[in-house]
Parts: sequence; C-alpha cells; structure tokens
Amino acid sequence: MGLLKTVVKGVVVAKVVQVAARELSKPENQQRIRDGLSRLGKTAGTH
Repeated sequence: MGLLKTVVKGVVVAKVVQVAARELSKPENQQRIRDGLSRLGKTAGTH
C-alpha cells in the first residue's frame, strides 16, 4: 500500500508542475508575476 501512495503522490506532483509550467508560460501571468514582485520589492525596501 505504501508503494501505491508514493506513486499517486508522484503523479499528482507531476500534474501540478505541468499545470504551473503552462500557466507561467502565458504572457498575462508573467506580467502579473512581475508586477507582484515589483510591489513586494517596494514594500520590502520601505522597512
């Protein structure tokens, strides 16, 4: 049963990575990430 759980976890992680890679390849999501990092940098710089 332990081997089955390990295999299922591996499949789930692989699918999550696949979906994340697909979403990160979209230009609108890349812009959102840049904007978020910029805001985070400004916030961190003020402290």
